[in-house]
Amino acid sequence: MKRILPILLFSILGFSIYLLQFSLWWLVVTFTIAGLCIVYIYDVSQNKHALLKNFPILGHGRYIADWMRPKIYQYFVEPDTGGRPITRIDRSVIYQRAKNTVDTTPFGTQYDVYEEGYEWMSHSIKPVPHALINYNPRVKVGGKDCTQPYESSLLNVSAMSFGSLSGAAIEALNGGAALGGFAHNTGEGGLSDHHLKNGGDIIFQFGTGYFGVRDLAGNFSDERFALLTANPQIKMIEIKLSQGAKPGHGGILPASKATPEIAKIRHIEPYKEVVSPAYHTAFDTPREMVKFIGKCRELSGRKPVGFKLCVGQEYEFVAICKAMVAESISPDFITVDGGEGGTGAAPLEFSNSVGMPLYEGLSFVYNTLIGFNIKKQITLFASGKITNGFHIFKSIALGADGCNSARGMMMALGCIQALECNKNTCPTGVATQDPDLVKGLDVTDKKNRVFHFQKNTIKSFVELMSAAGLSHYDQINRSHIFKRVAMNRSKRYDQLYPYVVEGCLLAESTVPREMKNAWFNASPDSFHPRFTQVFIEED
Repeated sequence: MKRILPILLFSILGFSIYLLQFSLWWLVVTFTIAGLCIVYIYDVSQNKHALLKNFPILGHGRYIADWMRPKIYQYFVEPDTGGRPITRIDRSVIYQRAKNTVDTTPFGTQYDVYEEGYEWMSHSIKPVPHALINYNPRVKVGGKDCTQPYESSLLNVSAMSFGSLSGAAIEALNGGAALGGFAHNTGEGGLSDHHLKNGGDIIFQFGTGYFGVRDLAGNFSDERFALLTANPQIKMIEIKLSQGAKPGHGGILPASKATPEIAKIRHIEPYKEVVSPAYHTAFDTPREMVKFIGKCRELSGRKPVGFKLCVGQEYEFVAICKAMVAESISPDFITVDGGEGGTGAAPLEFSNSVGMPLYEGLSFVYNTLIGFNIKKQITLFASGKITNGFHIFKSIALGADGCNSARGMMMALGCIQALECNKNTCPTGVATQDPDLVKGLDVTDKKNRVFHFQKNTIKSFVELMSAAGLSHYDQINRSHIFKRVAMNRSKRYDQLYPYVVEGCLLAESTVPREMKNAWFNASPDSFHPRFTQVFIEED
């Protein structure tokens, strides 16, 4: 269509000019076609909108339809109770922040504040002056066995693989990370030249497929891992146990996206669908897993090594913590992904109904680490529909030290949620390997948008912190957030997600009642439960 349209337009324009000699009525047609030709030339020559560059003239239909939607639809059909769904208002703010324009909204609160699920933050009568707050807060990642710790931003690019995303999208994400001094997670699809081109800090992730660090049989390779992680641009290594969008399923790369370039990076066959195993083959027990973490840290030159998971069976995570204590080996960081997290391709049932949501999972992981008295050694990251400063504030209140965002970063790239990620037909060139569509994504423009989105989102978080009367993020706790549980009743987060006593999980006699079932069923020598019965936890 993009090739045929200019020929068709200019042919009609020439014909209508010819017909002017017979009737002046053709003047209207001539001006109309001439106007369309000007729009076409503008669309294909601009770099701000990938959709218009890929679909000149026709792409304006999307923006016209969006403009024509009744404003009332924003406020009453798309309520955002608790801030979890990504509404039209959220998308608008993300785009504004990415463009570094005004990101305020008129007419006050857009939600029914008496609807169950509505959340808010308590503020202080005496806020901290903005001049006294650090607008670029950092968190140190690296425990006792790490000799190359990393000073991480509080908001980084969450895991998205090259293959799922286009090379141009990866370059823009990493370019934005380089401009803003935050980290870019590779996702489990391996490390490509696109990740390295702009020099941004990298979190190298590998999953059950061991892409980029596997031998010919698909097993983890010590030699390949050591060689790859020696790259100074790689600051952290993340082992993916599971992701929120499809925990227990394994990653999916459609055959149409398995190009020769991607196949070379991943050490797979080109144009053949790849479904990663649902579990790791490098270890079988929690004890073997923590030893594997220790081995990876040594092989990488003692860079920070951690793992990512969506919480499922609680006793499994407790078993991992028991193994950490028994072996005196702990990860440098843990990323908790919520069951609401997104992906480019997943079965509907897995996306909607599998995996613990972020806030429950995050509070459980934090409490468990506190209970085993090992949280001081481990940095905790949160991911799962985190797109604004309030999401960061809530995550830190529940125990996170930092956050990762995928959805927000994709929208900063120009994603319009066309839901074509799994078909290789993304109209904005973000989630496709079609070269004709990828051409529309201008890396220079989009890396600046990624940079501005991250910077302005952190700015909004810092200003929320100031409003709460806090000067540092480590002062945030669960008592700062309220949630409406009924029309006439609200509860603080510390009531909904109670804290545990430090060290309470180190001895049977001090295990809290609500964690007894997970604690008694957890063994450092197996991911299977020790008992078949369920212990009574609540009255």
